[in-house]
Amino acid sequence: MNGMEQMSESTEQTSETAAATSFFERPGVRVETIDVGPGVPLGIERSANLGVGIGGAYGTWGACCPNVELAATVESILGHPIGDNGPMNVGDLGFLYRHHVPALQPQEHVDVEVEVGARFITEASHAAGWDPGEVDALLVGITTPACNDYVERIAAKAGIPERSLKVTVHKACDGSVAALNLALNPELGWGHNVAQMLRGKKVLVGGIEGLSRVMHQTKDAQALQLFGNGAGMFGLIPGQTMEFIAGGSQEVYDEEGLLQVRMAYPHSRTSLLEVQETGAHSLRFAGLQHEPSADAGPVVMAGPMGMVKLFVRSGVSAVRTVYGAYRERMGRMGTPGKDIAVSIVHHANYKINLLKAKQLQKEGINIPMPWLLSDFGNVSAASAMIAFLRMLNQLHTGDHVMFDGFGAGTYYDVVAVELGAHA
Repeated sequence: MNGMEQMSESTEQTSETAAATSFFERPGVRVETIDVGPGVPLGIERSANLGVGIGGAYGTWGACCPNVELAATVESILGHPIGDNGPMNVGDLGFLYRHHVPALQPQEHVDVEVEVGARFITEASHAAGWDPGEVDALLVGITTPACNDYVERIAAKAGIPERSLKVTVHKACDGSVAALNLALNPELGWGHNVAQMLRGKKVLVGGIEGLSRVMHQTKDAQALQLFGNGAGMFGLIPGQTMEFIAGGSQEVYDEEGLLQVRMAYPHSRTSLLEVQETGAHSLRFAGLQHEPSADAGPVVMAGPMGMVKLFVRSGVSAVRTVYGAYRERMGRMGTPGKDIAVSIVHHANYKINLLKAKQLQKEGINIPMPWLLSDFGNVSAASAMIAFLRMLNQLHTGDHVMFDGFGAGTYYDVVAVELGAHA
């Protein structure tokens, strides 16, 4: 079975399961309520693979909104009908559910997301076999943080030591893969060799996205139908449970503004990617976004073809470059027959990912790209981490995995790794 057939089969199986079962109804999910406002449901599922020495946790929070209720939910947020051109066939885009928080006061949104982040850190640490107090570094991708010191707050609340490195990555949907690239790739030239510092350390990497908070302020009906809340975190030891093979980072700024996002984090707006030391043990990697006009809300999206134009061409180029470096590395190691077992791709929408896979196939790159997030919606930087945790139990020691991130801005990170090299 080739990569595209595997992707198609995986999508059909996942969609059938998700159509009958929302995330909160999955047997392995623990659901509780965060006591803020009217109460916010939170669901977390752990995933661990003892053979490769990696474990983590993923999930979502807020009321579950299936596609049949989506139009009414969007209209209640907009305060007016979507209109004839507004409703999207989101099922064809791979999404059957997403999760939204209620309208809350600004401080209540912060309280919810700090509690959420701390719980995911705790659960991911335990799934990896650690206490949060053993964690040496926390790297988190976030598109629009609830507060500027979000990662520091959730780390402190979860019990991660003050001495541990905290890294926040604001590269939109690419944020979590960019964080993983930082943790593993010694070749990145951003002035801080994070990978060198973290080799052999206990590291938590992931994405936490409270996008429904942002959706309460948007006027873009398309964004309201696609985005939801989600988080995925996992623990690894660089050089032991996960070994870097090849990777790269690429920026192709979105001059046309096909996906505009208001930056909710400090940025000078004079350069593309800025690195700031925000504390004695904290770093912020902040990417420039093409921002909407003042009266347009926090998110403005072009139509579906605009998204394809934005992500596919440069996305294929980024994968091609790293895959070429991977094949060269395999040749030097005397294992030219070794190949990538699976590609963990940001779930922008199914059609974008399908077209990207087809374009890669034309170039002779055939890697399975399973679609795994029908029950979440587009959860930006959280999606690749959730997808990896959903694949984790099917992977084996020595498997090679490619992580493929891309996001508004436009930023691309691709990294190939070996699992369980010295677990």
